[in-house]
Amino acid sequence: MNLFEKSEAVKEVFRQLESESSQFQTEGGLSCLSGCGYCCANPKIPASPLEFLPLAFDLHEKGIAEDIANQLALQDQLENCIVYRPKAEDHTKGFCGSYAGRGLICRLFGASARKTKYGQKELITCRILKKDDPEAFAAANARINADLDVPMATAFYTRLHDVDESLTTQYPINQAILIALELVLRFKFYEEAG
Repeated sequence: MNLFEKSEAVKEVFRQLESESSQFQTEGGLSCLSGCGYCCANPKIPASPLEFLPLAFDLHEKGIAEDIANQLALQDQLENCIVYRPKAEDHTKGFCGSYAGRGLICRLFGASARKTKYGQKELITCRILKKDDPEAFAAANARINADLDVPMATAFYTRLHDVDESLTTQYPINQAILIALELVLRFKFYEEAG
């Protein structure tokens, strides 16, 4: 499987997750708050290069992959995700500048669960969502252990591993994006040269 085919396989994982998470959000009544960028304003978000291959290919098609890779390579400290667009007055409010190209971590947060050491399902979400609507959070958390289907984060990470385990090492988000961009730029260079 070449790099483009891996990117397409990642997109298929994303489509499956989108279907499951949409159903969960509709039935569970719980989803991230519109305009909230609390999670995005964290430069230490762990991500893998594989989950950002679709973004890297998209940025290459738009002709800006090399510029963004250069910006990321010049960062001397961890910074917020390069595609996050915060509001000037409050950096925890904003939006994703490439929502369709966001990574798996971005898609899972607020719309998936993990198993606790006691075997119970537990929603993966932020303290803002828990604090903003504690009743909805408690109800959704109870329902995922009774009658509500919820995407399981580990299942989707396993699907990514099945695409290419070597590209699933976790890095801070901008480093993962930079590696994905470098891979795509190299792939496209050799594809165009051949």
